[in-house]
Amino acid sequence: MKPWSDVAATLIDVAAGRLPADTVIRGGQVVNVHTREILEGWDVAIAEGRFAYVGPDASHCVGPETQVIEAKGRFVIPGLCDAHMHIESGMLTPAEFAAAVIPHGTTTMFTDPHEIANVLGLEGVRLMHDEALIQPISIFTQMPSCAPSAPGLETTGFEITPADVTKAMSWPGIIGLGEMMNFPGVIGGDAKMLAEIAATQRAGKTVGGHYASPDLGPAFHAYAAGGPADDHEGTCEADAIARVRQGMRSMMRLGSAWYDVERQITAITEKGLDPRNFILCTDDCHSGTLVNDGHMNRVVRHAIACGCDPVVALQMATINTATHFGLERELGSITPGRRGDVILTSDLKELPVELVLARGIVVAEAGRLTCKCPHLYWPDAVTQTVRLGKVLEARNFEIKAPDGANAVEAKVIGVVENQAPTQALKRRIGVKQGLLEPEGAVCQIALVERHRKTGRVVNALVEGFGYQGKMAMASTVAHDSHHMIVVGTDREMMAAAANRLGKIGGGVTVWKDGQEIALVHLPIAGLMSDAPAHEVAAAADQMVEAMAQCGCTMNNAYMQHSLLGLVVIPELRISDLGLVDVTKFELTELIEG
Repeated sequence: MKPWSDVAATLIDVAAGRLPADTVIRGGQVVNVHTREILEGWDVAIAEGRFAYVGPDASHCVGPETQVIEAKGRFVIPGLCDAHMHIESGMLTPAEFAAAVIPHGTTTMFTDPHEIANVLGLEGVRLMHDEALIQPISIFTQMPSCAPSAPGLETTGFEITPADVTKAMSWPGIIGLGEMMNFPGVIGGDAKMLAEIAATQRAGKTVGGHYASPDLGPAFHAYAAGGPADDHEGTCEADAIARVRQGMRSMMRLGSAWYDVERQITAITEKGLDPRNFILCTDDCHSGTLVNDGHMNRVVRHAIACGCDPVVALQMATINTATHFGLERELGSITPGRRGDVILTSDLKELPVELVLARGIVVAEAGRLTCKCPHLYWPDAVTQTVRLGKVLEARNFEIKAPDGANAVEAKVIGVVENQAPTQALKRRIGVKQGLLEPEGAVCQIALVERHRKTGRVVNALVEGFGYQGKMAMASTVAHDSHHMIVVGTDREMMAAAANRLGKIGGGVTVWKDGQEIALVHLPIAGLMSDAPAHEVAAAADQMVEAMAQCGCTMNNAYMQHSLLGLVVIPELRISDLGLVDVTKFELTELIEG
């Protein structure tokens, strides 16, 4: 859209009544997120995609061609902003993600495409950035900072360098640096990490944080000194308070599997801290959540249900976010000069999204998209990213025991429902014919290298999914390096599931009793589909049902599955190089002793 400087004269003339507005919203209750007021009977006039007049009576802005929208006493609130999120987690392209969230009132997103960066490097980031720019809502891109997220502990398809970051900072839609996941590197003064931060700060842009550790001592203070301006990895009140005390914004997330708002929002609702430095976000939402439950409207509703004042919750999803990224004069509130992003709703607590305008244009009404979300051309190379190097067999998933052992003490990755961290468990595992044979709650997990045709398979153990019988599940969505993660109780089916994804170019597959019972095809980088969200969500729902058929009752277990290779979140993870103790940031042996 046109910058303010190009349309300022028009906005002034409309506000003064010398020119008619393009659109007037009449007779609403305008929620002012600057003053935390609800202004009854106010009107809103929009011209050139921006607010021109916001006041008690906009009749002087109405001309013969002006579109007049009758609010009829409904609340007029700013379009919602998602401060930190990954489009790839929705299994959708930027265009299809936008189409899914616009009816929920999301009009601005700050995205970090580090998933595709791990697979396709800077070219993948550029493709995401370019498609984001042509959407009818505002999608800003953060240049990924950490691919690999933990150098020396994993191998990615591509690596991001300080030179890449410097280059991307000149792109029109780049708003800052994506989450600085290599927090040990920052704490240790790693030259590469500090060079990326410096390049971002020289460009006058925002550095995203990611401090996934419960240690709030000197290590945390060293990380804060390194320059990250926000953090979304907090899981409790103490985490939120520690971050804002250091001048960082505390981003509290409610994603498909992350339920971190309730435990942190007490810093505001009970401790009475200034809410200006708290922000709501989603981080990761899969397509099923978007279609069935909502997006940022879901997060705001949840914050209100946790005891937050509705207008404060709205501030944390609008003006606080805009201010954080240096865009307070551009978006985040219904005030003159800002982008004309508006929601009409009849209830501030339940937040039904009845009408959505983005840049002054009606883009959704009554839950239905009323605009186009254009696609860019994705080259053939993005659909050829699953390179296994060989056809896998059951023997590739064997875990050999020490000679003569009847049982072993082994490390087991413990999955925690609704949280990103895992537990480092120890279990006694039986041995049959020289191979580990986990039983009961423990099953096998394998990471299959898929970027460089090495044919490497790393095997380990996992607990928490509740799988029973003979089954396997494989996914090429495996944050952040996005190799292939296979979890199963039967080695032959684990091999079949892995080979299936190798053949079709990526996605998620579930097998039971020797048959595939669900498939989500994700051909773009093995991460995304360009199909509409409702189609991807239907396939994802079938996947969830298939997991339940295999005995899994965990909430959003797929998200847990996809994060088992995320080697920057404690305690225990798997990578293409082995089992990783994230509390020490070092490789560790599976079998004790």
